[in-house]
Amino acid sequence: RLSLHIRNAHETPELDRDWRPLAFSGSGTLQAAEVAFAGYGIVAPAAGDMAAYDSYGELDVAGKWVVVFRYLPEDAGPEARSHLLPYTDLQYKAAVARRRGAAGLIVVSGPNSGVREQLVELSSEAGGGLAAIPALSIGDALAQRLLGKDLKRLQDELDSGAVVAGFAVPGATLGADIDIARESRTGRNVLARLKATSPEATDGLAVVLGAHYDHLGRGEAGGSLGGNEERGKIHYGADDNASGVAGLLEIARRLSTLCGCPANRTTRDILFAAWSGEELGVLGSSHFAKRPEGAAAAYLNMDMIGRLKDRLYLQGTGSSPAWPGLIESAAAPLGLAVATSPDSYLPTDSTPFYLAGVPVLNAFTGAHTDYSSSRDTADRVDHAGVARIADLMARLTLAVARLEQPPAYVRQERPKGSLGRKHLRVYLGTIPDYTQSDGKGVRLSGTAKGGPVEAAGLKGGDVIVGMAGADIANIYDFVAALGGLKAGQPVDITVIRDDAETTLTITPAARE
Repeated sequence: RLSLHIRNAHETPELDRDWRPLAFSGSGTLQAAEVAFAGYGIVAPAAGDMAAYDSYGELDVAGKWVVVFRYLPEDAGPEARSHLLPYTDLQYKAAVARRRGAAGLIVVSGPNSGVREQLVELSSEAGGGLAAIPALSIGDALAQRLLGKDLKRLQDELDSGAVVAGFAVPGATLGADIDIARESRTGRNVLARLKATSPEATDGLAVVLGAHYDHLGRGEAGGSLGGNEERGKIHYGADDNASGVAGLLEIARRLSTLCGCPANRTTRDILFAAWSGEELGVLGSSHFAKRPEGAAAAYLNMDMIGRLKDRLYLQGTGSSPAWPGLIESAAAPLGLAVATSPDSYLPTDSTPFYLAGVPVLNAFTGAHTDYSSSRDTADRVDHAGVARIADLMARLTLAVARLEQPPAYVRQERPKGSLGRKHLRVYLGTIPDYTQSDGKGVRLSGTAKGGPVEAAGLKGGDVIVGMAGADIANIYDFVAALGGLKAGQPVDITVIRDDAETTLTITPAARE
């Protein structure tokens, strides 16, 4: 419930017509507070030829609601848009507002945004955590009454890309009572174990072969790349990732028969895994890889193997020196062209295993225009190609299952730019755990080899709760704090490790 006083007039805006809380909003009652306007709510450091951008400037927002536009300056040039885009996430804007002392965040789309719906959809984002302040979106009409200015003229002035000074809104106060009921759901991994058939004992490490079985439903939880005409339609996920699951089932059927033959005796168990929650942030595989059972000799993954053209891509070959020889032996009899990539930091279920010290390999036939849309249907899948890839992955799985010693593990440096933070001028080498959702700092899955955080003594499992004097409640607070760091200038970083708080000193490196 909102209670709004504008220049001695009282309003009670209507939920879902005039306003709506954002999914990451903090809950509770906020007594009437003053209001200020801070443009697009963006604070971005200088980078290359691009100047720093600060929507706040000298504006005092302590204890006030901050009104900001939803996206970024609409008429800014390509370079400026590229520079500002990483700082436009609403949770990031909320983190910036909170660091300035704001009591709450109000988001307005604005008449120049061209959105289908002015109010931000109430949908969650996995791993982002909750904001420490209330956050809500309001319609353009309410925003214009609240600010007392022509909203389009105000947005036009900002859309050129010039930084326009924010202002306090005289005679306006807003109180809020927000209570968001959050649902907790359980995802389930489906696993089957094929026991080793050789009497010789091994180290007990199984070979894990996996594929994720979840997709996007009707696109409700985000991630859909379909156009407006596909909104609300079933996203079938035939390639992503029914193709991988089909391959998994076929390999399980085949190996359950082959491994009983004397010529194919295995010294290791083979674990077949269908993962849940990959689209939400590799939730199922991350959960398993952290468990004792997640210690494996190797992990082989199939994610989108349904569009075979001229070659199959096998990613993660740099995770072990054993992969090139094993791939050559398995692929040669099949006449299947294979292209390899050494990068082991991949946006799929192999990465949690790699971070846990397991050699990984991911099969992939490439992206296509039907990806994450309602057009990814079974009739567009190359079924014969899936069968050929399943044959290869079965041979590779069997080869690893017959090894007396597991493939050696190689820890790689994370490639430049793979963190998705090119906009930041400093590099720390953190690998956040994006499965985290409790809003209590930023837990690390690991650290990049040779990075500043590794040198400072941070490690996987640490939870960052403070950095450079800023409290870190979630990943967005963390990114906001990163924007203020300078290369070569040491800062303190506070972590929770084994239930105890400790402070370390880290020296950020230059990203370029």
